[in-house]
Amino acid sequence: MGSDTADRWSELGAFIREQRSSARLSLRRLSELAGISNPYLSQIERGLRRPSAEILQQIAKALRISAETLYVQAGILDPPSGSPDLARQILADAHLNEDQKQALVRIYLAFRHEHDGPPGSGGPGGGVAPADPQGVPDGRAAGAGGTGEAPR
Repeated sequence: MGSDTADRWSELGAFIREQRSSARLSLRRLSELAGISNPYLSQIERGLRRPSAEILQQIAKALRISAETLYVQAGILDPPSGSPDLARQILADAHLNEDQKQALVRIYLAFRHEHDGPPGSGGPGGGVAPADPQGVPDGRAAGAGGTGEAPR
């Protein structure tokens, strides 16, 4: 095993350990959730074993992160090109707990789904919500206009 390959597996193991730690899971609990043995997971985290794509998928599911994230870390997939994937960055943030991560990702994806379209295009997702004559958004947001009235 070459030095670059060994480094890649060590980095992958460290990433999995970091994700496990931020999810507040013990090694034993993650191994149970992923359906792999405790010693095997320990060896993966220490960079001693090269997990298959299937094992990475099981670990990702147990950690509630995308399998693609682990595939990129393992060198199975190339990093995404173009704009950064905010959902992936949220899931990788060690300062947030799992409930916070999942809530933020759900909100983000809901906004993305609601406003599909390239940013700045003026089409769906590219502009600002229409305003009423006083310049207040059209009432889609709670409390718009500050009157306490329900949107018409």
